[in-house]
Amino acid sequence: MITKNNTSESHYARSLIEASLDPLVTISTEGKITDVNQAMINIVDLSREKLIDTDFKNYFTDTKKADKVYQQVFEKGFVSNYPLTILDGKLTDVLFNGSVYKDNDGKVLGAVVVARDITVQNRIEKELNEARIFAELATTIAEEAKIKAELATLAAENAVKSKQQFLSNMSHEIRTPMNAIIGFTKVILKTDLTVKQREYLNAIKISGDALIVLINDILDLAKVDAGKMQFEAIPFKLYYSITSMLQLFDAKIQEKNLVLLQEYDTTIPEVLIGDPVRLHQIILNLMSNAIKFTNEGTIKVSARLLEDAEEKIKIEFSISDTGVGIDATKLDAIFENFQQASSNTSRIYGGTGLGLAIVKQLVESQGGNIVVQSEPGKGSEFSFTMEFLKTQEIIATPDFLPETPLDVKNIKVLVVEDMELNQLLLKTLLDDFGFENDIAANGKIAIEKLKKGIYDIVLMDLQMPEMNGFEATRYIRNEMHNPIPIIALTADVTTVDKDKCKIVGMNDYLAKPIDEKLLFSKIVSLTKKNILQEIRKDNLLLQKQLKYIDLAYLKDRTKSNPLLMSEMISLYLLQTPILIQSIKDSWQKKDWISLHKATHKIIPSFSIVGINIEFENLARKIQDYAVAQEQQENIQEMIGRLEMICVLACSELEEELIYFKKQPTDE
Repeated sequence: MITKNNTSESHYARSLIEASLDPLVTISTEGKITDVNQAMINIVDLSREKLIDTDFKNYFTDTKKADKVYQQVFEKGFVSNYPLTILDGKLTDVLFNGSVYKDNDGKVLGAVVVARDITVQNRIEKELNEARIFAELATTIAEEAKIKAELATLAAENAVKSKQQFLSNMSHEIRTPMNAIIGFTKVILKTDLTVKQREYLNAIKISGDALIVLINDILDLAKVDAGKMQFEAIPFKLYYSITSMLQLFDAKIQEKNLVLLQEYDTTIPEVLIGDPVRLHQIILNLMSNAIKFTNEGTIKVSARLLEDAEEKIKIEFSISDTGVGIDATKLDAIFENFQQASSNTSRIYGGTGLGLAIVKQLVESQGGNIVVQSEPGKGSEFSFTMEFLKTQEIIATPDFLPETPLDVKNIKVLVVEDMELNQLLLKTLLDDFGFENDIAANGKIAIEKLKKGIYDIVLMDLQMPEMNGFEATRYIRNEMHNPIPIIALTADVTTVDKDKCKIVGMNDYLAKPIDEKLLFSKIVSLTKKNILQEIRKDNLLLQKQLKYIDLAYLKDRTKSNPLLMSEMISLYLLQTPILIQSIKDSWQKKDWISLHKATHKIIPSFSIVGINIEFENLARKIQDYAVAQEQQENIQEMIGRLEMICVLACSELEEELIYFKKQPTDE
């Protein structure tokens, strides 16, 4: 008998079912339909009576998926956005959402699932997809048009690129053998020679230098033409800069018995901002021409202030000579490529006719202007104007490095170079410097050598097989975390990017043919700087005290007995170098047991002679790595720092030993 309350609940349940505008179905645990709403009746076009007790899955295009959805509801207790297609006249796409319902005892009686019609949504999505495809097609057409335009531009640039590639290859192919020719010529000139031999070798050297000048002229012009010439804006002393440049011509001027006059406007500020290197290049070219075409008389170099504004000034430079002069008909063309004063100028005086073209480009690229006045038989005057920024910055006048510093010793150089001839040349130069050296034929070999050995500096060629200089340097810095100074070496001056050298972590740069004095000074400078930086970084205490040891503990333990003090210090001096060598050898052999033993033995001695606790901790880190048998890349660096402090400590202890041996004893 149906009670009033049950009747109310039944009406309430029916109203809930019919409230859904989407098809709603209740399903038994066996997958049979137990009830449906009017929306479901409408969509399948069957009466409620015909739908009840039929299989839920039969009303969908994919019966397996429909069977799976109701099973999923009973397994998980719910289902969300399950896609199905109702088997009606329109094949309506729906997303099913549903959950189980239970009796008062918690027993699952069935499930209620609601199908949301997504036909309109799918149509909109389809239309959006079609619109997107159309847009992508339009974009593709536009990109194809852009590519065609770019191809046309690239075709126009091919000639310039071909020239750049040719010049790059020419630079590398010519400079590489020239590096060896000029380098070995300089080496042989240092030996005992007959007068004739020296004369012939000097002729080879002069010819080689002339060829390098020719290469530089062609490549500099190519850089300007390609818009790759870069200008710096750094503070420099103009007077010092010009004077230093002119000193390069002293020997040539004396050889030709010429007189060099200098005029400098003292109202020009001492420090200016500009590009001193490019200014040197301009003056060098103009001075070279003046000396070349002047057989007697005077060469005059002047600089005068033209305009003095609040932030910048304009200066006029002039180089005049009493040489052969230039015919008036040639003045308009004198700054063009490969043009000279007359057809026989090259035959008589040499040169390519590129120097003045480069000067004009350098001046005008910096916003300046250059003019020439000349009269055949009386001489020429080249004048150019340039602007410089003013600054209040104070800079010191650079000091010249001594040719052979007295304190240079024990420098070990790793040469990374694939050309055997250049390997031999660099080995010869480094041997002459008194530097220990080792050779690696490419970047991979260099990395292995750096992992196994200790070096002070690396000379890194850039173009090598297997692994080039850029890749090797990047690995040394980023993977090995090794701060060793690295000097880049290259014969290809058109493609080398100095900024790229700095980005990957190189410290300096040298172009081939290598100037041996410059190579020497850079090696000495960088190795000194590296040692100082390591000392500052590793032990701040060293900046506050003069000594590396503190014998207070030892004096307290021995009651300052000179004999006992001498014995203890002597033992330290005897065992420490042996232990340090054992640590280095063990690391190179990856003998972890020996490395641990040697490090363990050296640690107690630190506190005895008063070496700072930071270095004791450093030794403990090495010991920990040995215990764990971890091949950490920074162990080598740590061992180097440990060796450095021990050497400094031993040096001071030797002085202390001399002192204590002189003291009287109680015996």
